[in-house]
Amino acid sequence: MTVASEHDRDLGDPNDVSDEQDVVVSRRSMLRRVGLGAVAVVVAGAGVASYRVYDNGVLDAGSGEPYDPWLHWRDDPGPAGTVAAAILAANPHNSQSWTFAVASSRVDVYADPTRRTGTLDPLLREQHIGLGCALENLVLAAAARGYDPTVALMPTTSDPTHVATVELAAGEPQSSSLYDAIGDRHSNRGPYTDSGVSDELLAALTAPMAGLDGVEVRWFTTDADKAALGDLLVEATEAIVADAQQSSDSFEWFRNNRDDIDRHMDGLTLDAQGLDQLTLTMAKILPATSRSAGDQFWLTQTRTVHTRTAAAYGIVTVVDTDDPVQRLDGGRLTQRIHLAATSSGLALQYMNQITERIDRERTTGTAATFAPRLERLLARPGRQPLATFRIGFPARVARRSPRRPLAEVTR
Repeated sequence: MTVASEHDRDLGDPNDVSDEQDVVVSRRSMLRRVGLGAVAVVVAGAGVASYRVYDNGVLDAGSGEPYDPWLHWRDDPGPAGTVAAAILAANPHNSQSWTFAVASSRVDVYADPTRRTGTLDPLLREQHIGLGCALENLVLAAAARGYDPTVALMPTTSDPTHVATVELAAGEPQSSSLYDAIGDRHSNRGPYTDSGVSDELLAALTAPMAGLDGVEVRWFTTDADKAALGDLLVEATEAIVADAQQSSDSFEWFRNNRDDIDRHMDGLTLDAQGLDQLTLTMAKILPATSRSAGDQFWLTQTRTVHTRTAAAYGIVTVVDTDDPVQRLDGGRLTQRIHLAATSSGLALQYMNQITERIDRERTTGTAATFAPRLERLLARPGRQPLATFRIGFPARVARRSPRRPLAEVTR
């Protein structure tokens, strides 16, 4: 996933797939080839650049209808309000693969098969994790609204898309720091500072594990452990970039301009890539990159920013990653950790390249190259890796990602 596991790519026009055949100057290459002073002259004087300022939302980033759910998730005190919180959860590639049936004392959570991410998630591991994240937000919001929620996972054996039923009995309002962090939680793909994260703080992030028996977290905090896992993450990224189908399936979820964002209200955006403000502005104004150039940018960011600045990594583990119930519980825990991290001023980014390659190799029947290596790094007999993330203190504030409104996700 990308649980998540949302790939941090500076991608562009899906029709521009060949750097060799098309003479296209990418945002990345333009910034490298010309000085920022020259770019400033272009921006000031060129009508095309001025149009890009308007068309790509340079002046209205993070605002408007695609971002309204982040502002109004507390407004509704009833069951619909619990869904308003649920849709702000972490999820793979911001695919928002969920629908909700809302009644007066019950909410049913369903997977949306039309919003799968293809070869990136062939076994639906990440879809279930994202649904677990949404479920956790829903339960926290229900308690804060005075309900006593009871959760049943995979309640309909004949319908595998029916992942949860949440009964909402009357209770006393119970807010929490996790609930309060829902609107501030965002995946942070930017650099993290040199400040370390203490073992005590990491332990506190996993303290709220009540009701999630069988889910654990393995922390990677030593230099040797972080280097080994970081190297494997880079190799997995290289493998995804080299896999044309996985690369293409990831590219499907990139929203290149404000029109794309307004139309889809989902997916990955330039605003969510963790760039500094000047680079982000230039990236929006200059012509879009090709898919291959975007892949290389993502690989470079993984190698030089994401793995290099991680203060620690965490891997959520379960007994059986093929069990949807354990996946959902694992998603609930990852969401709790992310909310707790947000409350503590920490940044978090899901980095699921390794497990995406593990599932890809399983479904294609190719030799398992990543599973045995990750198992050795995990060093937890009887445990399987479900989702991976990096954590640290942020050098930059994470920006919002678009969300579809309640009307589009409720039955």
